[in-house]
Amino acid sequence: MDNDPVSDETPETSSGHPDEAPVCSAKGCRAAAVWVLAWNNPKLHTPERRKTWLACEEHREHLSQFLGVRGFLKDVVTLAEWEGRTDSGSAAER
Repeated sequence: MDNDPVSDETPETSSGHPDEAPVCSAKGCRAAAVWVLAWNNPKLHTPERRKTWLACEEHREHLSQFLGVRGFLKDVVTLAEWEGRTDSGSAAER
C-alpha cells in the first residue's frame, strides 16, 4: 500500500480547474471537500505558513491523523470557514 494518502493533483480543486467545486485531496477520492486541514512542515516552512489539504467527511480523520502523527497539523476547519478567512484577508498563505 502507498504511504502517501494524498493525490498529486492541485489541493484547491484536485481537478486543475479553479472554477470547479473543490474535491477531497485523498488519493483516488472525488467526493466534495467539506474540510480544510491546514498544516506545515517545520523543517521546510516558516511557522506562520500554512499548506492545505482538502477532505471529505470520510477522509477527514485519516488525513488529520496522517498529518498529526508527524506534528504537521495546525488547524482543521470547514471549507466555508476557511473561505471566509481568505475573503477577509486573515488566512495565512496556502
